[in-house]
Amino acid sequence: MNNLEKYKKDLTRLVCDGEFLLLTMKFECTPAEKRSPTDKKIISQLPLFEDKYQSWYSESLVVIKQLLPDRLTDFISYYEIPKNRKELTKSTYVIADYLQKIQLVNVLNEVIVSKSFAIPKFQQQLNILKAVQSRFESSLFDIQQLVQADLFDDELA
Repeated sequence: MNNLEKYKKDLTRLVCDGEFLLLTMKFECTPAEKRSPTDKKIISQLPLFEDKYQSWYSESLVVIKQLLPDRLTDFISYYEIPKNRKELTKSTYVIADYLQKIQLVNVLNEVIVSKSFAIPKFQQQLNILKAVQSRFESSLFDIQQLVQADLFDDELA
């Protein structure tokens, strides 16, 4: 197996891990009384989000930094709490808040800011990672590799 095939395989595993983490988030945000017996069985086989996310994020971050650097800032922004955040809302809620299990409720004990607000943020992180995967399949990726190889050959010559 050449290096490119090894990278593709590792990236496929990383995307698959992300899909499981997304499913975990969705189940964690579903109230227990709304879960079916089948859901409970599935949940028992899924990884705990807080146990697996940091390693998934760290590995994905390196991949994106190397292969899709234009999207790195977006990827990070879905995780990190903005330094200028003044209030917690649906648009300012990030994955770091989810990991800390932060929710806001009003005086009637109604949820105003829910952990489920992090689901679209994680979906976007996963979509950015999938974009890296599709880049491997693109003929443009092959062209860039060939050009780089030609440049290295010219330098060596």
